[in-house]
Amino acid sequence: MGSARVPAVPGRAPDVPRVSAAAVAADHALDAMFGALADPTRRRLLFRLVTDGPASATVLASTSPLTRQAVVKHLQALEAAGLVVPERVGREVRFRADPAPLASAVGWLLDAGASWDRRIDRLRSNASSRARGATAPR
Repeated sequence: MGSARVPAVPGRAPDVPRVSAAAVAADHALDAMFGALADPTRRRLLFRLVTDGPASATVLASTSPLTRQAVVKHLQALEAAGLVVPERVGREVRFRADPAPLASAVGWLLDAGASWDRRIDRLRSNASSRARGATAPR
């Protein structure tokens, strides 16, 4: 994704992929998203915002064992990952889920799965070839 091969140069490993700035930024966004989603409390908060709609940290904390301050910290991590958007309504800040960034994570997972599928297919093919070679009459 966004990488080009660099010709072999003395003193440097051949075929080192050159990664574009956009690819690096996309990697950082994915890292932030997966990092935010790694925490079960954040996943629960995000799920609640997706299913129930926008809510303030106070409302989210009222039905949780967490303090309001702890909820705010988790919401800030989700916001940094682009998964929630704060919206000021009067004196209150309501957080709205924005699942759109999950599309890039889904794309990455599909690409990674396809890569593993290709590797497994090559391994199966190699194993089958070796098995046929071992059973061939000599």
